[in-house]
Amino acid sequence: MNKAFTREPDADDVLCPKCGASGDAVPEAAVSSYVSAELRKKLSDTVYFCSTTSCPVAYFDAMEGAIEAAALNQPIYPKDPAAPICGCFGFKLEDIEDDAAEAVPRRIRELLAKSKSPAAHCSSAAPNGRCCLPEVQRLYFRLKSQASRG
Repeated sequence: MNKAFTREPDADDVLCPKCGASGDAVPEAAVSSYVSAELRKKLSDTVYFCSTTSCPVAYFDAMEGAIEAAALNQPIYPKDPAAPICGCFGFKLEDIEDDAAEAVPRRIRELLAKSKSPAAHCSSAAPNGRCCLPEVQRLYFRLKSQASRG
């Protein structure tokens, strides 16, 4: 990727010890959902998520402790593209691909409605502890753009 489009880390960013990407702090509930209690002991109280697809590290801390995606309780997106993007409702990349191939993004609209319900629990179900909708929309528009060029 062109460096002009890459965000430079701020001086206070905590960087992944494997790939050097800036990490996002993760709520403890999310870490506990994916990391065994034994592995959790390897990291300090504040844990970060590495969202770099090609990096094997999923969670890390500021002291260079790291847990690889392969050691988690279950596969996670984006480390495994077959894993659900949405931990709350099981929404997958193939759902986005299907919506991009159709005239109306029906599945994404259903996910949007569900995300506003009490059943959404992103802080514990999502590997990064955040709502998946920004990522779902980004992927959808990328797929639609590729299809229109195509």
